[in-house]
Amino acid sequence: MVAGLAASCSGTSTADVSSGDSSTRDTSSGAESTGESAGGQETTTTSRGPEGSGQAVTLAFAGDSNFNNQSGALQADPAGVLGAIAPVLSGADLSFVNLEAALGSGGSPQPKDFTFQVPAQALDALRAAGVDGVTMANNHGMDFGAEGLQDSLRIKAESGFPVLGIGADEDQAYAPHITEVKGQRIGVIAANDVFDDPLRTAWTAGPGKAGIASAEEAHQDRLLAEVRATRDTVDTLVVFLHYGTEKQTCPNTRQQDLARALTAAGADIVVGGHAHRVQGAGYLGDQLVAYGLGNFIFQANSPEGASSGVLVVTATGRRIDGYQWKPAVIRNSLPVPLTGAAEAAALATMDQRRDCAGLTATPTVPAATGPTTTKG
Repeated sequence: MVAGLAASCSGTSTADVSSGDSSTRDTSSGAESTGESAGGQETTTTSRGPEGSGQAVTLAFAGDSNFNNQSGALQADPAGVLGAIAPVLSGADLSFVNLEAALGSGGSPQPKDFTFQVPAQALDALRAAGVDGVTMANNHGMDFGAEGLQDSLRIKAESGFPVLGIGADEDQAYAPHITEVKGQRIGVIAANDVFDDPLRTAWTAGPGKAGIASAEEAHQDRLLAEVRATRDTVDTLVVFLHYGTEKQTCPNTRQQDLARALTAAGADIVVGGHAHRVQGAGYLGDQLVAYGLGNFIFQANSPEGASSGVLVVTATGRRIDGYQWKPAVIRNSLPVPLTGAAEAAALATMDQRRDCAGLTATPTVPAATGPTTTKG
């Protein structure tokens, strides 16, 4: 968790997890030139090596969360709701979660089988547990319609808590969250690849139109353009997706194709949710992909649905030093870390799912060695 500079711009393999000063500071150096961002604003570009400041940063990611059965606890003691898993989340330099619900109390349920809405106190609970931001780019982010989205955007603005993947227009929805930790500039972009057919048009953000950032094929080029533009501004770039097929433990072809497209465009880490099942995590070349993080703060109706955890990735700029899966089990809709034999069994399952995902436990190509650029 970090309380640093932040801005929105319109597995079982292990590594040494660095600790130390997480204060924010600008350590970039090198020749400068000027250029334009995706939004047409002039920026200053500074040459910088692929390892950025040279310091390792740990990033934690967790999956599908809607605080089901927790409304009373959120009102009474939001800071205590996630106490069991908080040490895992707060132990990382940065932590992000998929908030799979509308945020607030406005609007009305949309015509779909399941609709979820959480009060603003959900952000208090996440912040208290060490979470630094959420994505709402998913198939429940507008469950309470356009009015509900406006309430979510209001809470986002008033709280100052990073909420990714939604916006008053497509530029805001696709905008990266950029923060600096240990001299490293970390960028996170969020997008949704799963819309209900009758709601797709109404929910998809567009020019001058509020909604959710889309990763679907019709909008994939817009997402890739954002990734390419952000690549020049950060040392480590993450894309948090909502994609895949529900209840499947191996990724589908679309997930694999999209992960390859995003890493080719410059993403260093691609993580996602939606399947409500833990899917494989590992290296795709020298980048890190986690196809499905499973349920996190969500009602579990089966042992597979109760399988949960936190993915912790260690990165030094573009170099992914390693990753760890921290297994958990969902009890009363909340994640509780596993220990002992149960933890070992969950890790063995993750190894198997890495294989079916076509990923590897270690990088299969050398990490990037050429210079990167950051725009100040």
